[in-house]
Amino acid sequence: MWTICRKELADHFGSIRFLILFCLILMVALVSTYMAATHVREALDGVSKPSQVFLLLFTTPGKFFSLVQFIAFFGPLLGIIMGFDAINRERQYRTLGKLVSQPIYRDAIVNGKFLAGVLTISIALLSMMLLLTGMGLMTVGVIPGIEEIGRLAVYLLVSIAYVSFWLGLAILSSVLFRSLATSALAAVALWIFSAFFIGFLADLAADAVRPVRNPRDPEKIVANRRFADASSLVSPAVLYSQATSTILDPYRRTRSNLVLTGPMERLSLERFQRPLPLDQSILVVWPYLTLLAAMTLVCFGLSYVVFMRQEIRSV
Repeated sequence: MWTICRKELADHFGSIRFLILFCLILMVALVSTYMAATHVREALDGVSKPSQVFLLLFTTPGKFFSLVQFIAFFGPLLGIIMGFDAINRERQYRTLGKLVSQPIYRDAIVNGKFLAGVLTISIALLSMMLLLTGMGLMTVGVIPGIEEIGRLAVYLLVSIAYVSFWLGLAILSSVLFRSLATSALAAVALWIFSAFFIGFLADLAADAVRPVRNPRDPEKIVANRRFADASSLVSPAVLYSQATSTILDPYRRTRSNLVLTGPMERLSLERFQRPLPLDQSILVVWPYLTLLAAMTLVCFGLSYVVFMRQEIRSV
């Protein structure tokens, strides 16, 4: 498995398409983070620096979107481009039969390819995070604390798991389809559907199942939004966005986008002014993190099982 992993790592880092895509994502991320850092520096000019200000570099929108939103929408392309031809490329070049004829277990092939993709994603995201952190240090001039470094480390792990899900999905498409174009198109179509259309379908389902006939009825509004939020959790992009926005925002105390407060709660809002510790923020989004990790493992497990049951011919 490690032999195949090293070979796939060399292929990934020597691939022109991976280098072009990574440079493109890095360039857009640098521009977005620089614009966000400029806005944060202008807003904090002449005032005392508040706590947790370094995290604003990753959550403040630049010209169009923040870094978290950018990774949520375009990060899956890294996983898709490294996995859509992982297996069917070997079939097309007729090297899969020669590969399994060597003293190599069949499961070591798919395990090594997936592990190489995860390592490549980890190195790419870690290097991007370090570059953006260094640029933020020079631009804003604020040194992150231990709490902020811990939140960024958790955000990095969640991002690796999120992109690895799309890597597993791309490997599954490469196992199911023999054509390179078909596997790439299937993975990209699922990415577009997950990123852009599940939210609309969740709202339509909520309006059909939990309709709001009276816009002044708070119970109906809350039931409608809860059903829409629960329906949208089938999208890994929604899981990732909700989890990372809570991890990087220590003042956020709920996963829900709609919170109703009564008179007593509004009178005691000062108790919510202190930021949450990191462990409490993780507990808030723990169901999202568990579901995202489970989806990643299930997707790779399906590709593993299907590949182990397929027939491999030497000619």
